[in-house]
Amino acid sequence: MEFSAGGRLEVRVTPTDVGKRVSVRQLTGAGPGAGQFTDTVGVLTSWDDGVVLVTRRTGERVSIPESALVAAKVVPAAPARRRGPAASFDELAHVCARAWQPAETERLGDWRLGASGGFTRRANSVVPLGGPGLPLDEALERVRAWYGARGLPPYIQVSSGAEGTQELLGAELARRGWVAEVSVEVRIGALAPLAEAAPDADAEQVALRPVCDESWLRGYHRFSAPGPEVLHVLNTAPSVRFATVPGATETPAAIGRCVVDGRWAGFMAVEVDPAHRRQGLATAVMTALARDALAQGASAAWLQVETENEAARAMYDRLGFVTHHRYQHFRFS
Repeated sequence: MEFSAGGRLEVRVTPTDVGKRVSVRQLTGAGPGAGQFTDTVGVLTSWDDGVVLVTRRTGERVSIPESALVAAKVVPAAPARRRGPAASFDELAHVCARAWQPAETERLGDWRLGASGGFTRRANSVVPLGGPGLPLDEALERVRAWYGARGLPPYIQVSSGAEGTQELLGAELARRGWVAEVSVEVRIGALAPLAEAAPDADAEQVALRPVCDESWLRGYHRFSAPGPEVLHVLNTAPSVRFATVPGATETPAAIGRCVVDGRWAGFMAVEVDPAHRRQGLATAVMTALARDALAQGASAAWLQVETENEAARAMYDRLGFVTHHRYQHFRFS
Protein backbone atom coordinates (compact mmCIF):
# COMPACT_ATOMS: atom_id res chain seq x y z
CA MET A 1 0.00 0.00 0.00
CA GLU A 2 1.55 3.31 -1.08
CA PHE A 3 1.01 6.25 1.27
CA SER A 4 2.85 8.88 -0.77
CA ALA A 5 4.06 9.32 -4.32
CA GLY A 6 7.68 8.77 -3.30
CA GLY A 7 6.91 5.69 -1.26
CA ARG A 8 7.61 7.49 2.06
CA LEU A 9 5.38 6.72 5.00
CA GLU A 10 3.57 9.80 6.27
CA VAL A 11 0.74 10.47 8.69
CA ARG A 12 -1.42 12.82 6.64
CA VAL A 13 -4.54 12.57 8.80
CA THR A 14 -5.43 14.84 11.73
CA PRO A 15 -8.33 15.02 14.21
CA THR A 16 -10.04 17.43 11.79
CA ASP A 17 -10.55 14.46 9.44
CA VAL A 18 -12.98 12.68 11.80
CA GLY A 19 -15.89 11.41 9.72
CA LYS A 20 -13.77 10.75 6.62
CA ARG A 21 -12.74 7.39 5.17
CA VAL A 22 -9.07 6.75 5.89
CA SER A 23 -6.34 4.17 5.41
CA VAL A 24 -4.12 3.77 8.47
CA ARG A 25 -0.93 1.80 8.96
CA GLN A 26 0.31 0.98 12.44
CA LEU A 27 3.34 -0.79 13.85
CA THR A 28 2.29 -3.74 15.99
CA GLY A 29 4.17 -5.98 18.39
CA ALA A 30 7.17 -5.39 20.60
CA GLY A 31 10.45 -7.09 21.29
CA PRO A 32 12.70 -9.24 19.08
CA GLY A 33 11.18 -10.30 15.77
CA ALA A 34 8.30 -7.86 16.15
CA GLY A 35 7.59 -4.68 14.24
CA GLN A 36 5.01 -5.82 11.69
CA PHE A 37 2.73 -3.41 9.87
CA THR A 38 -1.07 -3.69 10.12
CA ASP A 39 -3.34 -1.75 7.77
CA THR A 40 -6.88 -0.63 8.61
CA VAL A 41 -9.35 1.00 6.23
CA GLY A 42 -12.55 2.58 7.47
CA VAL A 43 -14.14 5.74 8.81
CA LEU A 44 -12.13 7.81 11.28
CA THR A 45 -14.68 8.03 14.09
CA SER A 46 -12.62 9.71 16.82
CA TRP A 47 -9.15 10.89 17.79
CA ASP A 48 -9.09 11.54 21.51
CA ASP A 49 -6.56 11.22 24.33
CA GLY A 50 -3.88 9.77 22.07
CA VAL A 51 -6.14 7.03 20.64
CA VAL A 52 -7.34 6.85 17.03
CA LEU A 53 -10.61 4.98 16.44
CA VAL A 54 -11.40 3.62 12.97
CA THR A 55 -14.67 1.83 12.16
CA ARG A 56 -14.37 -0.78 9.42
CA ARG A 57 -17.17 -1.45 6.93
CA THR A 58 -18.15 -4.49 9.03
CA GLY A 59 -18.90 -2.23 11.99
CA GLU A 60 -15.81 -3.41 13.87
CA ARG A 61 -14.14 -0.55 15.74
CA VAL A 62 -10.33 -0.61 15.81
CA SER A 63 -8.49 1.41 18.48
CA ILE A 64 -4.97 2.46 17.51
CA PRO A 65 -2.53 4.25 19.84
CA GLU A 66 -1.41 7.48 18.21
CA SER A 67 2.17 6.52 19.03
CA ALA A 68 1.83 3.38 16.86
CA LEU A 69 0.85 5.27 13.70
CA VAL A 70 3.43 5.16 10.95
CA ALA A 71 1.23 6.24 8.02
CA ALA A 72 -2.29 7.48 7.39
CA LYS A 73 -4.19 9.22 4.62
CA VAL A 74 -7.73 10.11 3.60
CA VAL A 75 -9.02 7.82 0.83
CA PRO A 76 -12.04 8.04 -1.50
CA ALA A 77 -15.36 6.50 -0.61
CA ALA A 78 -15.69 2.79 -1.31
CA PRO A 79 -16.03 2.17 -5.07
CA ALA A 80 -19.46 1.54 -6.53
CA ARG A 81 -20.61 -2.05 -6.82
CA ARG A 82 -19.92 -3.70 -10.13
CA ARG A 83 -22.83 -6.09 -9.72
CA GLY A 84 -26.43 -5.42 -8.82
CA PRO A 85 -28.45 -2.20 -8.92
CA ALA A 86 -27.08 1.19 -7.98
CA ALA A 87 -28.39 2.31 -4.61
CA SER A 88 -27.60 5.00 -2.08
CA PHE A 89 -27.62 4.20 1.61
CA ASP A 90 -30.38 6.75 2.23
CA GLU A 91 -32.70 5.21 -0.37
CA LEU A 92 -32.13 1.67 0.82
CA ALA A 93 -32.44 2.56 4.52
CA HIS A 94 -35.88 4.07 3.97
CA VAL A 95 -37.02 1.10 1.89
CA CYS A 96 -35.87 -1.38 4.54
CA ALA A 97 -37.58 0.61 7.29
CA ARG A 98 -40.92 0.58 5.46
CA ALA A 99 -40.76 -3.20 5.11
CA TRP A 100 -40.76 -3.70 8.91
CA GLN A 101 -43.29 -1.19 10.24
CA PRO A 102 -43.68 -1.31 14.04
CA ALA A 103 -47.05 -1.51 15.73
CA GLU A 104 -46.28 1.74 17.56
CA THR A 105 -44.02 4.56 16.40
CA GLU A 106 -42.90 7.98 17.51
CA ARG A 107 -40.67 10.50 15.77
CA LEU A 108 -37.67 12.10 17.42
CA GLY A 109 -36.39 14.45 14.76
CA ASP A 110 -35.44 12.12 11.91
CA TRP A 111 -35.22 9.13 14.22
CA ARG A 112 -38.08 6.63 14.18
CA LEU A 113 -38.74 4.95 17.51
CA GLY A 114 -40.62 1.69 17.05
CA ALA A 115 -42.16 -0.86 19.40
CA SER A 116 -43.99 -4.11 18.64
CA GLY A 117 -44.18 -6.01 21.91
CA GLY A 118 -40.64 -7.34 21.45
CA PHE A 119 -41.30 -9.06 18.09
CA THR A 120 -38.00 -8.74 16.17
CA ARG A 121 -35.28 -6.17 16.85
CA ARG A 122 -36.08 -4.47 13.55
CA ALA A 123 -39.59 -3.61 14.76
CA ASN A 124 -38.45 -2.74 18.31
CA SER A 125 -35.60 -0.33 17.75
CA VAL A 126 -34.72 3.19 16.76
CA VAL A 127 -34.04 3.62 13.05
CA PRO A 128 -31.96 6.82 12.73
CA LEU A 129 -32.75 8.14 9.26
CA GLY A 130 -31.06 11.46 10.02
CA GLY A 131 -30.48 13.48 13.17
CA PRO A 132 -32.61 13.36 16.35
CA GLY A 133 -33.17 17.11 16.44
CA LEU A 134 -31.75 17.23 19.97
CA PRO A 135 -28.31 16.99 21.55
CA LEU A 136 -27.30 13.34 21.50
CA ASP A 137 -27.31 12.82 25.27
CA GLU A 138 -30.79 14.30 25.56
CA ALA A 139 -32.02 12.18 22.64
CA LEU A 140 -30.63 8.99 24.18
CA GLU A 141 -32.31 9.80 27.49
CA ARG A 142 -35.61 10.15 25.64
CA VAL A 143 -35.01 6.84 23.88
CA ARG A 144 -34.29 4.98 27.12
CA ALA A 145 -37.39 6.46 28.78
CA TRP A 146 -39.62 5.62 25.80
CA TYR A 147 -38.62 1.96 25.68
CA GLY A 148 -38.53 1.67 29.47
CA ALA A 149 -42.17 2.79 29.63
CA ARG A 150 -43.02 -0.15 27.37
CA GLY A 151 -40.95 -2.71 29.23
CA LEU A 152 -38.56 -3.10 26.31
CA PRO A 153 -34.77 -2.79 26.08
CA PRO A 154 -33.65 0.25 24.09
CA TYR A 155 -32.06 -0.62 20.74
CA ILE A 156 -30.66 1.67 18.05
CA GLN A 157 -29.91 0.33 14.58
CA VAL A 158 -26.56 1.68 13.33
CA SER A 159 -25.27 1.10 9.80
CA SER A 160 -21.71 1.00 8.46
CA GLY A 161 -19.76 0.28 5.29
CA ALA A 162 -21.24 2.60 2.67
CA GLU A 163 -21.15 6.29 1.84
CA GLY A 164 -23.43 8.11 4.26
CA THR A 165 -23.63 5.39 6.92
CA GLN A 166 -23.50 5.97 10.66
CA GLU A 167 -20.05 5.07 11.94
CA LEU A 168 -19.82 8.27 13.96
CA LEU A 169 -23.09 7.51 15.76
CA GLY A 170 -21.87 4.00 16.54
CA ALA A 171 -18.68 5.35 18.08
CA GLU A 172 -20.62 7.84 20.21
CA LEU A 173 -22.98 5.11 21.43
CA ALA A 174 -20.08 2.80 22.31
CA ARG A 175 -18.44 5.65 24.24
CA ARG A 176 -21.63 6.01 26.27
CA GLY A 177 -21.89 2.34 27.19
CA TRP A 178 -24.16 1.03 24.43
CA VAL A 179 -23.15 -2.46 23.27
CA ALA A 180 -23.44 -3.75 19.69
CA GLU A 181 -25.44 -6.98 19.32
CA VAL A 182 -25.84 -9.02 16.13
CA SER A 183 -24.28 -7.98 12.82
CA VAL A 184 -26.49 -8.00 9.72
CA GLU A 185 -25.61 -7.66 6.04
CA VAL A 186 -27.97 -5.71 3.78
CA ARG A 187 -27.59 -7.30 0.36
CA ILE A 188 -28.84 -6.24 -3.06
CA GLY A 189 -29.16 -7.89 -6.45
CA ALA A 190 -30.92 -7.75 -9.79
CA LEU A 191 -34.47 -9.07 -9.65
CA ALA A 192 -34.86 -10.58 -13.14
CA PRO A 193 -32.23 -13.36 -12.75
CA LEU A 194 -33.83 -14.36 -9.44
CA ALA A 195 -37.11 -14.95 -11.25
CA GLU A 196 -35.33 -17.64 -13.30
CA ALA A 197 -33.38 -19.25 -10.43
CA ALA A 198 -35.74 -22.20 -9.92
CA PRO A 199 -37.43 -24.43 -12.52
CA ASP A 200 -41.01 -23.55 -13.42
CA ALA A 201 -42.31 -26.75 -11.81
CA ASP A 202 -40.73 -25.82 -8.47
CA ALA A 203 -41.93 -22.22 -8.53
CA GLU A 204 -45.46 -23.23 -9.50
CA GLN A 205 -45.93 -25.22 -6.29
CA VAL A 206 -45.61 -21.98 -4.29
CA ALA A 207 -48.90 -20.33 -3.27
CA LEU A 208 -48.91 -16.53 -2.87
CA ARG A 209 -51.31 -14.51 -0.71
CA PRO A 210 -51.55 -10.80 0.24
CA VAL A 211 -51.94 -11.57 3.97
CA CYS A 212 -50.41 -14.22 6.18
CA ASP A 213 -52.81 -17.01 7.07
CA GLU A 214 -52.64 -19.59 9.87
CA SER A 215 -50.72 -22.04 7.71
CA TRP A 216 -48.00 -19.48 6.93
CA LEU A 217 -47.71 -18.53 10.60
CA ARG A 218 -47.14 -22.18 11.55
CA GLY A 219 -44.01 -22.13 9.40
CA TYR A 220 -42.61 -18.93 10.93
CA HIS A 221 -40.57 -19.57 14.07
CA ARG A 222 -39.89 -16.07 15.43
CA PHE A 223 -42.60 -16.01 18.13
CA SER A 224 -44.44 -18.30 20.55
CA ALA A 225 -47.93 -17.00 19.75
CA PRO A 226 -48.89 -14.54 16.98
CA GLY A 227 -50.27 -11.57 18.91
CA PRO A 228 -51.66 -8.41 17.28
CA GLU A 229 -48.21 -6.80 17.12
CA VAL A 230 -46.87 -9.73 15.08
CA LEU A 231 -49.73 -9.54 12.60
CA HIS A 232 -49.37 -5.77 12.28
CA VAL A 233 -45.64 -5.95 11.49
CA LEU A 234 -46.05 -8.77 8.99
CA ASN A 235 -49.10 -7.42 7.15
CA THR A 236 -48.28 -3.71 7.08
CA ALA A 237 -46.09 -2.73 4.13
CA PRO A 238 -46.43 -0.94 0.76
CA SER A 239 -47.28 -4.20 -1.09
CA VAL A 240 -46.71 -7.52 0.64
CA ARG A 241 -46.91 -11.16 -0.50
CA PHE A 242 -46.68 -14.31 1.59
CA ALA A 243 -45.39 -17.48 -0.05
CA THR A 244 -46.26 -20.97 1.16
CA VAL A 245 -45.21 -24.42 -0.04
CA PRO A 246 -47.67 -26.98 1.39
CA GLY A 247 -46.23 -29.80 3.46
CA ALA A 248 -47.42 -33.27 4.41
CA THR A 249 -48.80 -31.87 7.71
CA GLU A 250 -50.40 -28.59 8.73
CA THR A 251 -46.91 -27.08 8.89
CA PRO A 252 -45.80 -25.75 5.49
CA ALA A 253 -42.71 -27.18 3.84
CA ALA A 254 -41.43 -23.62 3.21
CA ILE A 255 -42.52 -20.00 3.52
CA GLY A 256 -41.34 -16.53 2.56
CA ARG A 257 -42.36 -12.87 2.59
CA CYS A 258 -41.74 -10.18 -0.03
CA VAL A 259 -42.44 -6.45 0.11
CA VAL A 260 -42.57 -4.45 -3.13
CA ASP A 261 -41.81 -0.76 -2.68
CA GLY A 262 -41.27 1.13 -5.94
CA ARG A 263 -38.38 -0.46 -7.83
CA TRP A 264 -37.38 -2.58 -4.82
CA ALA A 265 -38.50 -6.07 -3.81
CA GLY A 266 -37.43 -7.05 -0.29
CA PHE A 267 -37.17 -10.74 0.64
CA MET A 268 -37.51 -11.88 4.25
CA ALA A 269 -38.81 -14.66 6.50
CA VAL A 270 -37.64 -17.36 4.08
CA GLU A 271 -37.79 -20.56 6.12
CA VAL A 272 -37.78 -24.25 5.19
CA ASP A 273 -39.06 -26.97 7.49
CA PRO A 274 -36.13 -29.20 8.59
CA ALA A 275 -37.80 -32.27 7.06
CA HIS A 276 -37.85 -30.60 3.62
CA ARG A 277 -34.42 -29.02 3.42
CA ARG A 278 -31.95 -29.53 0.55
CA GLN A 279 -34.78 -29.79 -1.96
CA GLY A 280 -34.45 -26.32 -3.45
CA LEU A 281 -37.56 -25.00 -1.73
CA ALA A 282 -35.99 -21.75 -0.50
CA THR A 283 -34.95 -20.93 -4.07
CA ALA A 284 -38.41 -21.89 -5.34
CA VAL A 285 -40.03 -19.53 -2.83
CA MET A 286 -37.77 -16.64 -3.81
CA THR A 287 -38.30 -17.31 -7.52
CA ALA A 288 -42.09 -17.27 -7.16
CA LEU A 289 -41.96 -14.05 -5.13
CA ALA A 290 -39.53 -12.49 -7.63
CA ARG A 291 -41.85 -13.24 -10.56
CA ASP A 292 -44.74 -11.61 -8.73
CA ALA A 293 -42.57 -8.59 -7.87
CA LEU A 294 -41.53 -8.19 -11.50
CA ALA A 295 -45.21 -8.19 -12.48
CA GLN A 296 -45.72 -5.33 -10.01
CA GLY A 297 -42.97 -3.29 -11.67
CA ALA A 298 -40.01 -3.95 -9.37
CA SER A 299 -36.54 -4.40 -10.86
CA ALA A 300 -34.14 -4.66 -7.90
CA ALA A 301 -33.96 -6.96 -4.88
CA TRP A 302 -32.73 -6.59 -1.32
CA LEU A 303 -32.59 -8.75 1.78
CA GLN A 304 -31.03 -8.83 5.24
CA VAL A 305 -29.01 -11.75 6.62
CA GLU A 306 -27.12 -12.16 9.88
CA THR A 307 -23.39 -12.52 9.31
CA GLU A 308 -23.32 -15.69 11.42
CA ASN A 309 -25.92 -17.44 9.22
CA GLU A 310 -23.41 -19.10 6.90
CA ALA A 311 -25.92 -21.38 5.16
CA ALA A 312 -28.19 -18.49 4.17
CA ARG A 313 -25.25 -16.32 3.11
CA ALA A 314 -23.96 -19.10 0.86
CA MET A 315 -27.37 -19.44 -0.79
CA TYR A 316 -27.63 -15.69 -1.37
CA ASP A 317 -24.13 -15.72 -2.84
CA ARG A 318 -25.31 -18.29 -5.39
CA LEU A 319 -28.34 -16.16 -6.19
CA GLY A 320 -26.16 -13.15 -7.00
CA PHE A 321 -26.72 -10.94 -3.95
CA VAL A 322 -23.82 -8.69 -2.87
CA THR A 323 -23.40 -6.78 0.38
CA HIS A 324 -24.33 -3.10 0.16
CA HIS A 325 -23.79 -2.20 3.82
CA ARG A 326 -24.13 -3.69 7.29
CA TYR A 327 -25.83 -2.74 10.50
CA GLN A 328 -25.70 -3.60 14.18
CA HIS A 329 -28.25 -3.09 16.92
CA PHE A 330 -26.78 -1.15 19.84
CA ARG A 331 -28.36 -1.89 23.22
CA PHE A 332 -27.96 0.22 26.32
CA SER A 333 -26.43 -2.02 29.00
